Amino acid sequence: MKLLKQITIAAISALSFASCIKVEVGDEQVTNPPVDPNSNVLTGTIDQSTTLKKGTWILKGYVYVNNGAILTIEPGTIIKSDVTLKGALIIERGSKLIAEGTPSEPIVFTSGKAPGERSPGDWGGVILLGNAPTNRPTSPAPIVEGGVNRPYGGTVANDNSGSLKYVRIEFSGIAAEPGSEINGLTLAGVGSGTTIENVQVSYGADDAFEFFGGTVNCKNLVAIGTMDDDYDFDFGYVGKIQYAVALRDKPSDTDQANGIECDNNGAGDLVEPFTRPVLSNLTLIGPYDTTGSSSNHGFSNRWRRATRFVLRNSILMGHRKAGFSMESAATAQAYKDGLSEFKNNIVAVYAKPYNAQDAAAQGVMSSADIKTKAETVDGCRTFASRDDVQLTDPFNLTAPNFLPKAGSPALTGTDFTGLDNFFTPTTFVGAFGTTNWLQGWTSFNPKSNVY
Repeated sequence: MKLLKQITIAAISALSFASCIKVEVGDEQVTNPPVDPNSNVLTGTIDQSTTLKKGTWILKGYVYVNNGAILTIEPGTIIKSDVTLKGALIIERGSKLIAEGTPSEPIVFTSGKAPGERSPGDWGGVILLGNAPTNRPTSPAPIVEGGVNRPYGGTVANDNSGSLKYVRIEFSGIAAEPGSEINGLTLAGVGSGTTIENVQVSYGADDAFEFFGGTVNCKNLVAIGTMDDDYDFDFGYVGKIQYAVALRDKPSDTDQANGIECDNNGAGDLVEPFTRPVLSNLTLIGPYDTTGSSSNHGFSNRWRRATRFVLRNSILMGHRKAGFSMESAATAQAYKDGLSEFKNNIVAVYAKPYNAQDAAAQGVMSSADIKTKAETVDGCRTFASRDDVQLTDPFNLTAPNFLPKAGSPALTGTDFTGLDNFFTPTTFVGAFGTTNWLQGWTSFNPKSNVY
């Protein structure tokens, strides 16, 4: 029986192989041998549709899912990376990952180290490669970073790479080579037919979520303790996100580590489709310590290199260097002309709530011009102190509470005019009103969790 090429299922008795069970994957029936859920090892290539039964699996090295295969992971499954041969899970174009946990049984990708020994960069991460458009040349197709050496992107805007629901990704971010790291969740050319909901990335050594082009839409994202950017957009990403939160912890990357970093492409070319994420109801929080070793936790928003954007009904608070910041003349011009939007947001950062970062942007709009437009035209509110936002306990790293207190300015002041029906209109600014959608499936103590 050949279901997995070069895949090892370790410590299974001869009796186990003698009796097989059948599971449904999509419309096809796949036969899997019963396995010891505490000693399964995944390595190499998965090229036929396969189900990982609930239990603990070991991810050893880079594991590729290709040939149109569907990898289904049952709720409550734990996938640990091998400690020596650090793992990564790569879903190639045309294949799918169905990882649908539940609030009481999330799916967890984590370090193979013991409790108390885990740290950022213990393993790679999860990578989805789709056929949706980017603004990079299509022939040859671009190759995703991180030493993965696989192509992404295409012409299918509604491409479907699967479904992730109630998933945690912890301690990811190995650097295959300088400047080429794997993120917690990488979405490269991923299409709008893909479902991404209720996903937490914790203590990654690179970005928590990075989008390389594509059209995928997401809801309920969580980034905690990221060493680089929480949400990074590049190469023509045009999807939508509602309800996302980020909280910084020390240490940070040697580069600036931002709530949002966004570029049209690395050179700042005016190539289309322009990177233009449409975002609403984000809560982006910097580290509570705004001095010393957290100094590289830089910007709430860093819009760069000819990018465009929409950020509405969101909270920016506590970041050290700047809040709403733009770089390059083209980036500032798009905001000035209304091709980009920054509306109905709350800004309460340590310095420079509105910032034209470089001379090129300043030639289009000064920091004072940006502040005037944001406050007098676009409904933004600026507060001198992060405490003025009146969130319940937002800087608590082990048990944060991001809900607004009674009387908080975050409970009012939204405007959803012009946003499509992907966005659920709310009366509250930021990711939370009176309901805490983090309950049950998230964890803020992954360093000590026993799996």
